[in-house]
Amino acid sequence: MAPDFVAETTTGRRLELSELRGRLVVLYFFRKAFTRNCVVETRGFRDNYPELTALGAEVVGVSCDDNATQCEFAESNEVAFPMIADTDRSISRSFKTFFSWLPAVSHRVTYVIDERGVIAGVFNHEFQVMKHLDQVVGFVRELREQRRSNAG
Repeated sequence: MAPDFVAETTTGRRLELSELRGRLVVLYFFRKAFTRNCVVETRGFRDNYPELTALGAEVVGVSCDDNATQCEFAESNEVAFPMIADTDRSISRSFKTFFSWLPAVSHRVTYVIDERGVIAGVFNHEFQVMKHLDQVVGFVRELREQRRSNAG
């Protein structure tokens, strides 16, 4: 099961992961707002967001930046999905996103959580951001197709 959490998003809305049950969730952790690869990654999720929502998924971005920085980052990249400032690092710790040898720095890792709240896929590519995005979107497509095949 994916660890549950409650957090405030950059839009000021309260988000509880368990409230998203019944949908796929693409929960991506990135290192630091406004860094090159994190901008590319966030814009990639932004650009793929319509397809992901059409497939029944919600996207949530998380970093350990402060809320003001996260809000500015979300606005500057025109994201329509919720983003969370994990300033106390509790969400990142519960998902074990930190490097063991450098505990203050988070991996670039994305969890795809299924409709029951179970982690169905984990994607970790530190530098191959486009490969990372392609694999996540492809995996969500595959999950949706499996669900349709099983229902039909």
